[in-house]
Amino acid sequence: MSTPLVPARPARISLAVRDSSTMLRRNLLHARRYPSLTLNLLLTPVMLLLLFVYIFGNAMSGGAGRSAYLAYLVPGILLMTIASTVIGTAVSVSTDMSEGIIARFRTMAIHRGSILVGHVIGSVLQSVMSVVLVGAVGVAIGFRSHHATVLDWLAAFGLLVLFALALTWIAVGMGLVSPNAEAASNNAMPLILLPLLSSAFVPLHSMPGWFRPIAQYQPFTPAIETLRGLLLGTPIGDNWWIALAWCLGLTVLGYRWSTSKFAKDPK
Repeated sequence: MSTPLVPARPARISLAVRDSSTMLRRNLLHARRYPSLTLNLLLTPVMLLLLFVYIFGNAMSGGAGRSAYLAYLVPGILLMTIASTVIGTAVSVSTDMSEGIIARFRTMAIHRGSILVGHVIGSVLQSVMSVVLVGAVGVAIGFRSHHATVLDWLAAFGLLVLFALALTWIAVGMGLVSPNAEAASNNAMPLILLPLLSSAFVPLHSMPGWFRPIAQYQPFTPAIETLRGLLLGTPIGDNWWIALAWCLGLTVLGYRWSTSKFAKDPK
């Protein structure tokens, strides 16, 4: 009795890479053809940056001046930009699920994991581009990083990519469990609210004692303080490994959640 032929491992890996590349191109084409969602999500961090710098900057700086507060603010805004961008990923995944394209993909001879991989890589690339655009706005209004070396910039870029990867997997899971795009957007909204409850806008020591632990023990604060230290030369302390732990933990959690939910065939 003959046994069915099973592709060798290198062949399976090659097929997975090919199918993932195809799904990545699909998601990037969608983002290019329908840029309004990305642009709308970018408006939030840009408007907050301009609002806090030009309206509240002098008051929030404690007498140090608007330029000092701009330097303090930009690292938090960059991470908020990632959180804002990945909301679009949750919406995109939920739309694919509700419109039936995922069901169509399930019937095709493609690597099933490539569907999620295409969404994740596409989202990370969009997050990086969004960070570059918002960072350019910050530079245009006066942000400068005089203390950062080339290694500091590389470490900052690596942190931003890891953070984008972690939030993207969480957003994919939110999209998979949402019945429609509107619900996906609402479910992902805490990702953009968390930076408002962190050290992005004011230092931890200026917060009420009862609220300080909430701001301190969440993923955004250690990542913001690490990025701030890399770009501005401020002390980082233990924040770097706490930020890495959050990134790795959220990535594993989001990956396991998303793949387990996606593996269940719709009834």
